[in-house]
Amino acid sequence: MDTLFGHHYELFPFKLFSISHLLMLGVFVGVSAFLAIYRTKLAKYELGLRIFLCSGLFVLESLYHYWLYKDGYWDISFALTLQLCSISLLLCLLLLLTNSKLLFQIVYFLGIAGASQALITPELFFGFPHFRFFQFFITHILIIWVALFYVFVKGYKITRKGMWQAFGFLNIAAFTAFFVNRLTGGNYMFLSQKPSNPSLLDYLGPYPFYILVLEGIALVLFIILYLPWKKRS
Repeated sequence: MDTLFGHHYELFPFKLFSISHLLMLGVFVGVSAFLAIYRTKLAKYELGLRIFLCSGLFVLESLYHYWLYKDGYWDISFALTLQLCSISLLLCLLLLLTNSKLLFQIVYFLGIAGASQALITPELFFGFPHFRFFQFFITHILIIWVALFYVFVKGYKITRKGMWQAFGFLNIAAFTAFFVNRLTGGNYMFLSQKPSNPSLLDYLGPYPFYILVLEGIALVLFIILYLPWKKRS
């Protein structure tokens, strides 16, 4: 059992698009469709769903930090909540507690854009059935489900103003992460170097030019996420 919560990733190597990876993606797609199809019926259980989503994110993130800390692996250079998905996770918790429409806009754009990329090309070293494998995929999936929950079940509207608010917040977060990287030697938001795992960043040019390309891609993704709801807003 200790090996499933240990730090010897060579015992459970992660393989991109392996059966376990594809199964997690399948669960994500299936439940996302369920949220859209049964949104009216699910509205009756709105409070319970909020508690479930909030508890799941909080517990899994807490366990992740405990897993790092218990064996002396927690380090300020990578364990602060300054990665894009870590920021989205914290915003999800605040959104579920407050139902803030401003937070929803940021979670919708940042959460879906960041977590979807992480699900497809994860920076992950531990494969099935290690704790980190499940913690990584479930937390990133929950981030997107929180956004979809507010869209389908609670009926929140995605707006153009919200898109620009999210883009502005992204740049503020990146500005903060850049200086924290300088102080800690970290690589928050991949602003110091590309991730060691294969990712979309491998096709965006060398450092630091890929950061500028990322800025443009983020805006394009935000626009794509806004377009399906343009008429509704």
